[in-house]
Amino acid sequence: MKNPFKFGSIVEPPYFMNRVEETRKVKSILNSANHLIIISPRRYGKTSLINKVAKSLKRPFIILDLQLITTQEDFASQLLKRIYRVYPAQKLKDLIKNFRISPSITLNPMSNAIDISYKVTTPETAKTALEDVFNLLEKLGESKMKPIIIFDEFQEIKRIGDNLDRFLRSVIQHHKNINYVFLGSQESLIREIFEKKKSPFYHFGYLLPLDKIPCNEFLLYLTTNFKELTEENNSVSEKILQITKCHPYYTQQLAFTVWELLSNDNKIKEPVATAVDELMKHHDIDYERLWNTINRTDMKILIGMSISESSPLSEEFSKQHDTGPSSTVFSSLKRLMKNGFIAKSSAGYEIDDPFFKNWIKVRRLK
Repeated sequence: MKNPFKFGSIVEPPYFMNRVEETRKVKSILNSANHLIIISPRRYGKTSLINKVAKSLKRPFIILDLQLITTQEDFASQLLKRIYRVYPAQKLKDLIKNFRISPSITLNPMSNAIDISYKVTTPETAKTALEDVFNLLEKLGESKMKPIIIFDEFQEIKRIGDNLDRFLRSVIQHHKNINYVFLGSQESLIREIFEKKKSPFYHFGYLLPLDKIPCNEFLLYLTTNFKELTEENNSVSEKILQITKCHPYYTQQLAFTVWELLSNDNKIKEPVATAVDELMKHHDIDYERLWNTINRTDMKILIGMSISESSPLSEEFSKQHDTGPSSTVFSSLKRLMKNGFIAKSSAGYEIDDPFFKNWIKVRRLK
């Protein structure tokens, strides 16, 4: 039997898990003239969701992760490169003749891929190059096939260039032939971009927070997939969700590992606990390296959260783990969220990676 669980990359059917209501809502927005903002912690499935919907609409779509963009001219070249992957080169060749800043376009004979670069001397010329590319997208959208342009980790826009958010808004606010989608994992920064009145992108689109998959839906999904492998499918599924708290990525990762263990020996005792130990050992060096980058205050918060279910902002937590005043704890939580150690969901603050949480607990007991 083939392992039915997948993690670590964009998840597509048949591996895609539920999200029925979110899929319906995203599809409805993209079928309108509106833009979309999706917020959730990392690895909740934002990219998989938008990828699934965009493919189902059978329209041209482009995904660009702004974490990997270094400068404004790099932004222009990487976006143009992805346009070449979607649209015929001959059609683009005619349109690019009107660019004010000409890009260097070469064909790699080994990979048959297009390489694009810009040679600009000032931030102003870089913005001109970027404006040319965005207006090219609007021109391409004049056909019946309206494109969907997706920017992942959009909060990085402020790092890429000074006032780039203001400039970008001034360009794309005039576009009528494109649906823009903005994905973000740092909630406070994304809300500042799209909900702060002084922000250029204030109320630019429909804001959709993406939470965890409901536990009852995840339980049904797991029990169904484990049914043919073990008679203990209900127990195994419940134990997986107790560990992962229904986090989409880590649930899939743990379920995948449990499946591998059971498919090798379906009589194994405590397959979930064994799988957790296996994952902790696999990531031991990475976790140790991460731990050594954390300051002492943040360490106290993480240690407390690994063994306590009470809120890190509570007085009980502070007394038990000597974390100091609430202002210090709040600053620490903000820092840990920004660095991806902690996520905030409808259930409150929690250590994002359940195996890292377990690693801290086990290391403390040694």
